Amino acid sequence: MGTRRTERRLSQVAARLRSLREELAIIDEQLRQLDDEADDLALRALVSETPSASYESNDARKHADAMRRHREHVIGEIATLEARQDELLDRLARP
Repeated sequence: MGTRRTERRLSQVAARLRSLREELAIIDEQLRQLDDEADDLALRALVSETPSASYESNDARKHADAMRRHREHVIGEIATLEARQDELLDRLARP
């Protein structure tokens, strides 16, 4: 692969990594809020013992779990792109 092509791909990977890392920071903040809300609603459901409170608690926990799965997906994408970046850097370093 040509040097220019490798550099272009490296630049694209770096840009995508920046974007994913920014997204991960946002996800982490949202996940903290969702976990706090789910904990609050679980406590309310425990105290009130009503079906609606229990439903709200379960729903909030599902949202937090979905965000956690999304976070793991983004982390996986970051790991894949970091490996790709290393591969491209190795290509550039070879004579």
